[in-house]
Amino acid sequence: MLDVLAIASRNLLRYRRRTLLTLLLIVIGMIAVLLFIAVAGSFKSMMVGQFTDSVLGHLQVHRKGYVASIDNLPLNLNMKPNMVAKVEEALKANPIVESWSPRIKFGGMFSNFAETTSIRINGIDPAREAATVPLLSERLSEGDKAKPLVERGKIVIPALLARGMKTKLGDTVVLVATNRDGSVNGKTFLVSGILEGISGPGGRDGYVHIEDARELLRMTDAEVSEIAVRLKDFSRLGLAETQMKQALEGLANKEDKPLLEIHTWADLSPFASLARMIDLMTLFIKVVLVSIVLVSVMNVMIMAVFERIREIGTIAAIGTPPGRILSLFLAEGLMLGIVGTVAGTILSLAAIFGINVWRPTFAFGQQQNLVMAPTIATGDVLTIAILVVIVAVIASLQPAWKASRMDPISALRHV
Repeated sequence: MLDVLAIASRNLLRYRRRTLLTLLLIVIGMIAVLLFIAVAGSFKSMMVGQFTDSVLGHLQVHRKGYVASIDNLPLNLNMKPNMVAKVEEALKANPIVESWSPRIKFGGMFSNFAETTSIRINGIDPAREAATVPLLSERLSEGDKAKPLVERGKIVIPALLARGMKTKLGDTVVLVATNRDGSVNGKTFLVSGILEGISGPGGRDGYVHIEDARELLRMTDAEVSEIAVRLKDFSRLGLAETQMKQALEGLANKEDKPLLEIHTWADLSPFASLARMIDLMTLFIKVVLVSIVLVSVMNVMIMAVFERIREIGTIAAIGTPPGRILSLFLAEGLMLGIVGTVAGTILSLAAIFGINVWRPTFAFGQQQNLVMAPTIATGDVLTIAILVVIVAVIASLQPAWKASRMDPISALRHV
């Protein structure tokens, strides 16, 4: 085998310009793919993190049918205390779960005593909400980020509403809401913070303390609209979803249908389609790489066979078996793949390291100065490297097979 590789390397060095051009194509393809995977993966992780860590959490638990009617924020589909207790029991028993936060969500009217507009309200436990969505307080454009997001009697309002209603920190406002029975109640609050929207100025969500929300809605029971869940390891999202479904499947109605639903962040956010698009683009780039390697290696091997027909005829005439000739050309393709892969991987990792040293920043929605920190998993590097080597060998197969099946006499007559 070593003899075959030695001969293959000499043959490649005989045609240095062609060999270097082929290697250059492979290296460029490797760099393009690995850099794209690292940068796109970094952007995707950052984008997903902005939604999961400042709004949604990794998972959410709702009563059956709530998400289908979520635009109306239906109070009649809140989870009862016994359901909440069952969910919290399952969450405590799951080692993947890091924290969770119960919420009450409802629509109401917001008034600064001069104007009135609609608003969506999230009633939260500030400590548990901070543990579940740690980036929420970072969205405060005005207010003390070091303090709990909300306190009893205070409200955090969206920036769009604050600008439109000319409402400032310290202003007294009124929330009016209709409870489940249809009665209307109002409560005054002190504005303690102004919150920027995560993906632009269109957000209309305000935050109050969960006990204030229950008081405003005249709730006698500790019911909640949803429970947001944060995991210790986001990569185990699928496993956590399955485990939670299994843990809660025993909670059923009279028709033996599940009372609760588990939804991942992707089920709840329209930006999940953007994440899927990034994955699709990554797949497309990989296909382009395979095409580059296939065409470049096959081209150089076809030319090698064509230019060495008499040489092939000579070694076949002196008794070299077809399998040996086949292995000689496959070895050339293998060496092109290995050398190109090693060089491309080294340059790609160096480029990724350089980007991390450079630390470029970009904006996503209202979030400014997000630092790009591309990384790439060892598994991705190995997968791409192995794919390139395999494709290089496959591209060499047809020319190598043709060379091994040449008739020695006809080959020797070739001019």
